[in-house]
Amino acid sequence: MTVEFAEVDGQRIATFGKGPRKIVAAHGISASLMAWATVGRRLPDGWSLVAIDLRGRGHSDSLPGPYGLDRHAEDVLRIAERVGAGPGAVLTGHSMGAYVAVLAAAQREFAKVVLVDGGIPFAPLPEGQDPDTATRALLGPALERLRQTYASPEEYVEFFKAHPAFAGKWTDDVEAYARYDLTGPEGALRPRAVGEAVLEDGRWLHAERDRIAAALERISAPLTLLRAPRGLLDQPVGMLPDDLVRPWIERLPKLRDEVVPDCNHYTILFDERCADIVVERLTS
Repeated sequence: MTVEFAEVDGQRIATFGKGPRKIVAAHGISASLMAWATVGRRLPDGWSLVAIDLRGRGHSDSLPGPYGLDRHAEDVLRIAERVGAGPGAVLTGHSMGAYVAVLAAAQREFAKVVLVDGGIPFAPLPEGQDPDTATRALLGPALERLRQTYASPEEYVEFFKAHPAFAGKWTDDVEAYARYDLTGPEGALRPRAVGEAVLEDGRWLHAERDRIAAALERISAPLTLLRAPRGLLDQPVGMLPDDLVRPWIERLPKLRDEVVPDCNHYTILFDERCADIVVERLTS
């Protein structure tokens, strides 16, 4: 599977495959376009996947704010137009990228929208809890790594290998994802994800629940939700538990809900068996 990197108005994209049928993909809150590598490599003939480094992440880390999911949705729609992803294209997003996909799909037509372990509004915060605290509690090690520097790429890879989500589940694509994320001088390497962007987007997720809900209801395309049964730290409760999703299944008859067995929030994209299910739902 061929991969080509390019820039659109200073924003990095990667195109997996050369097929005329296009998928546009957005990643999670502290991730990069390399989160889509396993899925992109496993596409059937005739398809291509355009993965985007969102503003403040990956090789789009130098793009300025303001951030916020509505800004990311604008970027996704602009890039979709520039790469020729017309109404027949598929739109997808993982984690925070799924919420970005919801906002984008509410504004223009796509053939299909596939939300991967995201896109359903969070429950309201407990009274007195601020969004930054909730974001830190949710992301845990993901925010910890943004505050540190690393002596070498190998040290950063070892940090990732210790993440509970990847214990016993390490792959070449996970390692490539980790190495792609680094910038800075040798001896003081740091992740590319901008901490300010992560926190601003976390605030948006909690503060704009009503906007996400309204956007979900405006989507006219067939809508699929793929959920991981295990969470960000491989804990036994996923990011989107049944009691959070059930009201939306009742509210949106067009929503197809599917739990992808034996995966967590990260391995739903990186484990080849799970990635094959994602590919099937994107292209069938």
